[in-house]
Amino acid sequence: MILPENNEDGSIDDGLQAPPRILFWGLIAAVLLVVVGILAGIFIFREVLTPGQQQRIIDAIPFARAFLPPQPAPDTILPTVAPVDPTSAMDLLNLDFSSATDTPAPEITEATEAVLPNPPTIIVPSATPQATEALPTPTPTTPPPTPTVMPTETPAQSAQIPTATPNVVQAPAVTRAISHVNTGFTWDRQTWNNCGATNITMAMSYYGWGRSQAFAESMIKPDREDKNVTPAELVNFVNNNSDLRALYRIGGDMNLLRTLIYYQFPVVIERSHMFEGYDWLGHYQTLVGYDDTQSQFTIYDSFLGENTLDTYTEVDTHWQAFNRVFIVVYQPEREAELFRLLGELADQERAAEIAFETAQTEARANPQNAFAWFNMGSALIELNRYQEASTAYDQAMNLGLPWRMLWYQFGPYRAYYEVGRYQDVLNYVANTLSTDGGQYVEETYYWQGRALVQLGRTNEAINAFQRALSQNRFFADARQALTELGA
Repeated sequence: MILPENNEDGSIDDGLQAPPRILFWGLIAAVLLVVVGILAGIFIFREVLTPGQQQRIIDAIPFARAFLPPQPAPDTILPTVAPVDPTSAMDLLNLDFSSATDTPAPEITEATEAVLPNPPTIIVPSATPQATEALPTPTPTTPPPTPTVMPTETPAQSAQIPTATPNVVQAPAVTRAISHVNTGFTWDRQTWNNCGATNITMAMSYYGWGRSQAFAESMIKPDREDKNVTPAELVNFVNNNSDLRALYRIGGDMNLLRTLIYYQFPVVIERSHMFEGYDWLGHYQTLVGYDDTQSQFTIYDSFLGENTLDTYTEVDTHWQAFNRVFIVVYQPEREAELFRLLGELADQERAAEIAFETAQTEARANPQNAFAWFNMGSALIELNRYQEASTAYDQAMNLGLPWRMLWYQFGPYRAYYEVGRYQDVLNYVANTLSTDGGQYVEETYYWQGRALVQLGRTNEAINAFQRALSQNRFFADARQALTELGA
């Protein structure tokens, strides 16, 4: 056994030598660099990357989700910025449009599958009570003609392109099957934040449209982070870029959706959804079939998958949050047929009245239903009744709405603007911009600019309109606002 030797100072020499000083400090520096690198990476991930870039990292490294900026809790609601007048709000429950209302539309009768081979009969009101008109049902096995791509200019994004003036009639009584599924759609999985462009191209694919969701995205939302594409923008895309036609209306119902499906009109709805791992969001879906025996729709969902099933109750509950808006894509030669199926909803003003009456009935049944009050406001906006609309919105905000609500629907901005409540507009704009992702909603900056103009803050307004255009260069209203300001 070899014993350690004693050093001259009396200490024991165990044969081990201290590491070189450079190695020691090099190790410390390396550890510090790693720590600084991790902190810098977290900072860049949270504060520099766009939501889409963050999501790609999360897809590859799921634990990175823990480093996202804090979001409001799922049950967080929009703040109330103005006091509510309970008397005025309750008066809305007695507002009556009956002078413009005909007799209620008859309920669609339900038949058996055996009726499918025979053309359903549509009763058209006329001077002769017995007069009927049969609407032809397209043969499913015959593919519709492929639409041609039309040359485009900068598309206007502010309003839907008008179709021919409809001959408004009462919603027809039709005979339809208890179940029906349309085939011929091409399902596509949406890319990041792209359900609107994906669903409109899926609907168009029924007629042979072959352009991708990326093409639609480039024409509708050049900034892929844009958090919302409105129904008007989707309708304009169809009307500007193909020989197909499209329209949207509010105030739909379950019977109408099934009738459109049965008559082979592709229909897209906007609704709320709460996907796993997410809280309340807006989402588009393409409905391709229904089954009354199971009370469920067959849906082409660009996020969840092809042939997704959802119950009538679930669809209608979440559809309510968007005032039961629907988009129909159709061939121009079938426009008159579509208008007859839509009945009173063919007229936009009457559709707004019907949407109001539906929301009013729901608010009477449950005065705590914030979506019903919000829908009353949105319908009143379409009828240019801004004071009443602002009262309805105040009540909805007071009851509590999801914090993302103003990412998707902008009626409160217009209502408050039209009645001179410019500071309330700015307060809600500030709230939206304070949420992570709220800066990617160009309409927010547009209404901010409109309010600032009225308050005499012209330079700030110009900056707001320019920011709106930087989010979406096709935003015609923002461009017009800058032109009016000479900017």
